[in-house]
Amino acid sequence: MQADRRRLNPPAGGTAPPIFATPPNQPPFPAPSAAEKQTSTGSSSYEPASCPQHQQASENILVPAQRSSLKITCTVHGPRPLPRNAQFSPNLLLSTHVKYAPFATRNRRGYVRDSSERDLGAHLDTALRGVIIGERWPKSGVEVVITVLEGEEDGWWGDEAGRQEGGWGMMGVLAGCITVASAALVDAGIDCVDVISGGVAAVVQDAEHKGERQLVLDPCPAEHGKLRAACVVGYLQSRDELTECWIKGDAGVEVESLVDEAVKAASLSRTVLVEAIKESVQMKIQNEEVQDVNGRAKDGKGTKRDVEMTG
Repeated sequence: MQADRRRLNPPAGGTAPPIFATPPNQPPFPAPSAAEKQTSTGSSSYEPASCPQHQQASENILVPAQRSSLKITCTVHGPRPLPRNAQFSPNLLLSTHVKYAPFATRNRRGYVRDSSERDLGAHLDTALRGVIIGERWPKSGVEVVITVLEGEEDGWWGDEAGRQEGGWGMMGVLAGCITVASAALVDAGIDCVDVISGGVAAVVQDAEHKGERQLVLDPCPAEHGKLRAACVVGYLQSRDELTECWIKGDAGVEVESLVDEAVKAASLSRTVLVEAIKESVQMKIQNEEVQDVNGRAKDGKGTKRDVEMTG
């Protein structure tokens, strides 16, 4: 009798399904190893300093105050080798991913990236490509993942009549993404030509100033009546170069002044960025020294002795 190869024949005798029982002295699932964990190589967070007056005012009312409350986190994964079937690349392949949390804005965001989030990722990719020294990691890739926990609104949502549309809040978000991504790249130990900082400036026209156009550094759309134009730059101060420049709106004859003010805002952000990087490096060095001292303090029985540290 010839077997039918078009189907799977069942066994001749009866079978019972296998039962996987866990021994009583072992945990139900073993702890994952370090290689199995999807940990990030570098990370950073961005949050503007809170003003005591704004904080006290926001505690007394349910509607948030007219101030910036941008909160961004960034993780860097890599450099990691590309798959074996990938085409050879002499430079490091950069991948940027920007996503708003569903609760980041007043209008709830979806779980799939929309066009504005893809635009932010493209602008961020352009800004970082001129910073990373890619030829040091052939056939490798790095992924920069940014999550916006609280974004900038286009206007103060407590006043629906004065709310303005146009995506002006994206400009401040992009500047923050550039700065926080630079800090995460440094934390990951990826070689860069310089730390890059993002800066934003805008041309505003408020009724308080009799409708005159003014240049404002690091604008918050909720604090101003009308935004006529805005500019975001990614600035390398040591080289005096721009890796990214995005101008939106009608700046008119004030284009050069608008770019100069955005560069000034980026220079001010760089001062805070450098201090944060120095503080992070010092904390890492102190932790490594403590671990080294504790490791040397072990005796033959494996116990640790008390170590006195003086600052």
